[in-house]
Amino acid sequence: MIRAFAPLSMPTVTRPDFRAEAAALFDDMVRVRRDLHRHPELGFQETRTAAIVAETLTGLGLEVQTGVGQTGVVGLLEGDLPGPTLLLRFDMDALPIQEESEHEYVSLNPGVMHACGHDGHVAMGLALARIFAARQSQMAGSLKFLFQPAEEGLGGALACIADGALEEPRPDAALAMHLWSPVSVGQARVVDGPAMASSSVFTITVEGRGGHGAAPHLCTDPILAAAQIVVSLQSIVSRNTNPHESIVVSIGAFEAGTTFNVIPERAVLKGTVRSYDTPSHRMVYRRILEMATHTATAFGCKATMETVAIVAAVVNAPEPTAVVRAAAGRVLGQDNILEHRTMAAEDMGFVLQEIPGCYFFVGCSNGNSTSFPHHHARFDFDERAMLDGVAIMAEAAAHYVLSGHATGHTNGNGTHAQTPTDRTNGR
Repeated sequence: MIRAFAPLSMPTVTRPDFRAEAAALFDDMVRVRRDLHRHPELGFQETRTAAIVAETLTGLGLEVQTGVGQTGVVGLLEGDLPGPTLLLRFDMDALPIQEESEHEYVSLNPGVMHACGHDGHVAMGLALARIFAARQSQMAGSLKFLFQPAEEGLGGALACIADGALEEPRPDAALAMHLWSPVSVGQARVVDGPAMASSSVFTITVEGRGGHGAAPHLCTDPILAAAQIVVSLQSIVSRNTNPHESIVVSIGAFEAGTTFNVIPERAVLKGTVRSYDTPSHRMVYRRILEMATHTATAFGCKATMETVAIVAAVVNAPEPTAVVRAAAGRVLGQDNILEHRTMAAEDMGFVLQEIPGCYFFVGCSNGNSTSFPHHHARFDFDERAMLDGVAIMAEAAAHYVLSGHATGHTNGNGTHAQTPTDRTNGR
């Protein structure tokens, strides 16, 4: 097991150069990230990762809770002065993918790899803990670090919330980020309102009557019915939803039969619905059910549908988003900060239903070996992106908890002036 970071002493400054501080920690971040990449762990199995996180945070002087949401870790850094509590969230889990990369830090766990950048997220979170642990005496408020398990569709955020991750103290705001391969390193994407879609899955089972492929007239073919259902569902977005709304209906699996000359008894379709709007989401599900059941009936079959809600939409609040956008502009230049929405899903949405916050994207592609998309067996990212992510989040966090840092919100003696956005937890 590695020791990620040690305590660091820093001089008192009015406006820290967080990019320079991230650069001083870059070698450590790379070392941690590559170690985690070699040893990926699936959701709710992140025991090694959690142990590294807990040991590091404890060494930095944070109050540490382990076993949060099964394998999550919470670290609390309380400033010497009262002020707001800010949640910084970082996901830890890997994916069930066999890595096909050729770099020196390829996964040592067969069938498991960090194909989404969560190894980088953990390394950045530990670097941020080190940066602010050195400034505890300057902090007017608290930072709550949540290293979350099982983000990849397994309900890790809900498990952490149920385990009290958002209580004692309850955060006033929450920030999270994601390394983002569609965007070049040196750029960031920040958007107010919906940033990522809600995601849910459905399974449609079509029951027919099987028989010999040479005598289809004696059968009721569920494959034919299911194929028509797939085609029909594509009309929902184009004909039942407002063109100004972003909605996706996709069939990802079609399972039927075992051989070439037998008409099976059933066919199974599996798909997903993604949207930013809950009423529209429900309307789409109603139409899927109607089309599936009626189409199956027209072909002499019967269709049933099961649905599972996975994650809520990630919706950013105006004030934290403005803070992040300003912070990103200071680090990268405003010309490199654009708005971005994606129909991908993330369970940070459950946190943002409870706490106002901002989820933003940090570009991590350099167009070469890092050109593969997320969840690809050869996914990798430009590690320099971690410098950008740490600096942006540090700038944003400093706005909330670092005395005298927030631009335009200092009083005459240089101490932090209380504003409507500087809420306390009553400490």
